[in-house]
This record gives sequence, C-alpha cells and structure tokens, in this order.
Amino acid sequence: MVENLFGRIMNQVCENPSSQRDVTLQPKRPALSWGVKIKRKLKSVAPFLGRFRPLVGQCCHQCTPESLGLKLLCNTPPLGFQNLTCVNETHTGVKKALVTACSSDETKAMELEMPEVRGHLDTILAVTQTFISPSLLRLVNWLLLKIFDLMFCNVQINLNQVAALRRSTQLKAPLVYVCVRQSSIDHALICLTLFCHNLRVPYTIFPAHVRQTWLRSILQRLGVVLLPEGSGSERDAEMDSLYSPVMTSASVMSALGFALSLLKGDHRGSVRIHFAQAFSLKEMCESGKCRVDGGRPLQDLLMTAIVHNRMDSIFSQKDVSWLLPDAVMPELPPAHRQQTIALTLHLIYSSTTNMAVMSTSLVSCLLLHKHRKGVRVSMLCRDICWLLEEVLFRNTDVGFGGSLVGLVHHAVSLLRPYLLLAAAPPTGEPIIAPRSDPDSLLILSKQCDVITRVFIHEAVGACAVSAMLSEVVGCGGGEDLEFDAVLGQNELTEKSLQLTHLLSPGYIPPCQNAHSFALDVVDSMVRCGVLVMEEVQTDAPVCDFMKRHGVLSWTVSDNPDESSDSDCEEPDIHTYKLSQPSQCPKLLFFLCSLLSVQLRALCWALESLHYLPLPITEKDCLSQLHTHLKNRAQLDGARYESSSIDLVKMALRTFIDLGVLIEDRQREDVYLDANPLFSQGAYKEKLVLFFKQFMFN
Repeated sequence: MVENLFGRIMNQVCENPSSQRDVTLQPKRPALSWGVKIKRKLKSVAPFLGRFRPLVGQCCHQCTPESLGLKLLCNTPPLGFQNLTCVNETHTGVKKALVTACSSDETKAMELEMPEVRGHLDTILAVTQTFISPSLLRLVNWLLLKIFDLMFCNVQINLNQVAALRRSTQLKAPLVYVCVRQSSIDHALICLTLFCHNLRVPYTIFPAHVRQTWLRSILQRLGVVLLPEGSGSERDAEMDSLYSPVMTSASVMSALGFALSLLKGDHRGSVRIHFAQAFSLKEMCESGKCRVDGGRPLQDLLMTAIVHNRMDSIFSQKDVSWLLPDAVMPELPPAHRQQTIALTLHLIYSSTTNMAVMSTSLVSCLLLHKHRKGVRVSMLCRDICWLLEEVLFRNTDVGFGGSLVGLVHHAVSLLRPYLLLAAAPPTGEPIIAPRSDPDSLLILSKQCDVITRVFIHEAVGACAVSAMLSEVVGCGGGEDLEFDAVLGQNELTEKSLQLTHLLSPGYIPPCQNAHSFALDVVDSMVRCGVLVMEEVQTDAPVCDFMKRHGVLSWTVSDNPDESSDSDCEEPDIHTYKLSQPSQCPKLLFFLCSLLSVQLRALCWALESLHYLPLPITEKDCLSQLHTHLKNRAQLDGARYESSSIDLVKMALRTFIDLGVLIEDRQREDVYLDANPLFSQGAYKEKLVLFFKQFMFN
C-alpha cells in the first residue's frame, strides 16, 4: 500500500508538474509538507552549472601537454546526448564501418618505421585473420539494438566525446582502447557504439577454445579472434610469443554469452557510455615527467609514525611497483617497467574520474551515510538538491536531468529491491530506508563509490579532523569530542598525509605527490565551510611582533642568495577551528562516513589475521579472510558493506605493503606469512588504533 501511494504521488507529479498542488500531501505541520519543502526546486534539476557540461576525461596536463593542447575534447553546444537504442541503419554507414584493424597502408608504414618487425607481420596478421561478413554484421547489429532496447530505458552516448574520438582517428595514429569492465556486456556496448558511429571497431578476443568448425567460422565472420588451434586455454595462448601481444592489446569479451544475463533483470535501467580523451603514448614516454621509480615502501612511510610517532618519513612518495611485479614479464627493462606502471596509474585514475554521477548514486549515498535509519521523501529530495549542487561545484558530470520528483522516483524504482518503504503517521508520507541484508548493503555501497571519489579531498580532511579531535579527548579533553578545538595546520596536514598513503590507486592524480594532495585537502576543508582559519591576535602590529621574535632580521651580504625578501615572510602559524561547532558535526559525520567503509574493513581484517593458518597461499588467504569479514559483519548486525571482496583485496594489499604480511613466492604460488614483529600484541594494537583514529564513532 505504501509503495503504491509513493508511486502514485510521484507518477502524477511527473506526468503533470502543474498538478503539484493537487497531489501534495497535507500534514498538520507545514514544516513537514512535501510541497513546501521542495516547492521551489520541483521545476527542474540542472545537470550542469552555466551553459556547458564539465569536460571530464581530459588527459594529464603534466605528462601529455601536447595531447591536451590538441583540444580533441571540447564542448559543442549543438552536440548533446544520443540514445543508442534509437539508432537505425540510416544513421550508420555499414560499409564504411567494416574496416579491419590493420590496413595495407598501415602495414607498410609499420615496415618502414620498424624494420625489425617485418618478419613477424605476416604471422601476426595470420593470427588475427578474420573473414568479415557484412550481412551477418548487420544482423547481429540489429539484434543487439533490439536486445538493449528491451533491457534498458536508454543507452546514452555523449556526442561530444564521440566527436573527440573521431578527431583522434583523424590523426592517422594507431588507437588503443582500454575498457574498464563493469559488467559482462560492456564490450558489446562499446563495440556497438563504435559501429553505429562509423568508427573502427577493435578486434574481439574469445577466451574459450572453440572446437566446432561451424561456430569458429561464424565468430570469425563477426571479427572475433579465436585461440590458436594448438592451445587448450587462454593461459596457454598467452605463452605464445606471437599470440600474447595480440591478446593483451585487445579486449576480452564473449560474443554471445551475455544475451541470457541481460534477460534476467526485473527493472529497465539506464546506461551511459563514456570515452576519455585520447592521448599520445609516445609523448608520455618521451617526456619522462611522470616518474614512479623514487617511491618508498608503505612500511617505511607509516610504521615509524604508527609505532614511534615520528613524522619525518611520511613526506616521501609511496612505492607502487606491486602493480607490475618483477615476476611478471621479467625480461622487461626497468625503464619500460616504470613507464608501464605510470601508464597504469593514469588509466586507473582516468577511468574513475571520467564516470558520471547517476541518480542512484546520490540516493544510495544519502541513505547509507546520512539517513541509515530512514528518511522522509521530502527530506530526501532536499538533501539530493544539496548533494547535487556540491557534486556540480566540483566539476563533475552527472547523468540525469529533469524534475526533482521524476529523478527521485526513477532512482527509487531502480533501487526498490534494496530499500524498505513505510508510511509516516499521521500524513502517510513515505519513509525510505536501506534494507539491512548483506546483498542490499553491498549493492548500495557499490553505488556510493563514485560519490566517495568526488569528495575524496573532503573525506580525507574530515577523517583527519576527527583523528585530531580524538587526540584532544585522549589528552584529557573529556569523554566526548570537543568541537570547539583549535587545530594546527602542520598537524592537520600530517594526519591527512598519513591517510592519503592508505588510499588505493585511482584516488590521487598520478602526477601529484602525496604531500601536495594533503595540502589541497586542508584547503578543501576551508572551501567547503567545515574549517575556518583563525587570525593571530596580538596587541602590537604584526611587524613589531615579528621583529621582537627575531623574524624580521636583515643581514648585509654580497651574496644575493643570502639576502632576499624571503626573510620578511610571515612564519607558518595558521590554525583552524570548526566554522559552526553546533551544526558542523552533521557534515563532518557525513564526510567521515564516506571512508569509514574502507577503514572498518582494515580494522576487521587486521583483527581476523590470527584466525588464519599462516603461512597460507594468497588465494586461500583472500578467501578465508573474506569469510571472516562476513562473519564479523554478521556479529555486528550491520555494516555488511565493509565485507566486500574488493575491500578484502584492498586490506590484503595494505597489510603486505605495511609489512604485516610477508610474501614468499614459490614456483607458481605466493605464500603469505605473519611478520614476527606484529605477532606481539603491542604493535598490533597500535596499528588497530591507527586505523580507528580516522573513523568517527
């Protein structure tokens, strides 16, 4: 009954916005009125600020300035969004799109530029040999469009990004697509998008060994590259010196297996495909501006701060060589290995920042991190307006627009299996709350990941503020947190830097060092209004005050480097306070909660290590640790979002980097054993307290 009431109210307002007053619930207190609360914001929700959408997915300005200067990605007002399911054959030039991945002209160019590969070109082309059938491609293209039309409300394509992709193809350089896999149909969607916009479609690798001759013939006519005849699996094919580079340069997809998985859904959702700006790999490698070879292990950065409370080592960069261990491609030269790691970091960061924020992410984030016990629909709409404005202020793209009521109705409809609906007496206004079962919380938490990345500066800063406020309590400030405390800039930066080192790749721009990121964190806390800078209160003028303390002292010297105006600079004595101590905790709680999911997983995983039969293989360690975290969440009765397999992988990687677990590579398996130092209760307790200080309780 409640669900029908909610749906009826939302549908009537969506269909006829002018009838808003007729369907508005009339509670006894106007303060709770649905219409009064959001009356001014019901007309429309702007998907961007100003005239243009934000340019997301631009390449790195430090590593590839020339690629950025080409301005391949630019805002063009006439170009908006296109629903891929509405495309028909009149919009596509099928014959133009049927182009193989390596034409004869490109082959000749490769022979001229790289004579050493001339002897291998014929063999490589034989491996990728396909027999394109235009008729079959038209049929499969038509079938995919019909299937996606049944499964999705729309498949939105940003035409500005497609135009940028078309400009990059005109540069006459090989184009490599790197896809971030989010579902089993991603590669089919991308290939169909390229096909429908007359862009060259890359080869598709089918990872299974196909023995049927007729099926191999059909797949090859669709442009699918199959495993060599002599190989029994994808892993065997990767050992082939010629097939391996072909496999690793294309995306893996199943040509037909995804169709059944599409038909299992009960709700028609929306899909949005993003294409980041292309950049020159040659420019990135030759510039040498992105270096990852000077990092120090996480153990060296943080253990002195955790165990001995010394901060002298936290200002270095973190080593990320684990992204490409020496055991993988050992013949790779060190310089090429470092370039590969740098490229990987850029691709990870670009893939996360290029995604648009969807309405389901806004609703999931508010329900999990602000209204976990439930919220009235009127208050949820008000908070969505606030959160949407904050997202847009951070130059982030969103994938929706229209009326606020329609936005909330659409998001709640998609998330309906994971939500609880109830009626609030006496008005009957719907109340929405997240379900408490593990599957619902894990799915809602997954939707929140993009919001956490948007607010990563503020989330790190809020956790650092929480840690400093906790120290005030530990130093005798009382049992409760004192929000009217003074926070030093250096201490706040150090706390932010410690937490920054714990973040996984993808949160920080690859070309920005951790210390610079921590300084930006402190600045962001002032910009968002959580902190306010305090002024130095002195009776004497600043010049007299600084002269008495020996700050202003001029010396006569013939060396211009020794006498400069830098002697007159004011010392760093900045301090901060919470801007509104009585109201600020609500915003502080929300920002801290964004990273509490990862921090809680670290605490639970560390407490569960002594249950593992060490030494143990990395695969078994991951499986058993995942089981322990699920049991821990079951005992806790909530917070199941901290027991996902992705967070277990993150925790395991963090423990290896911190030296809590020691890797021992034996033949094909990697064994993990406990560090004897952390077998002692004192060191383990210090590490647990280090994680917990950033979690606001």
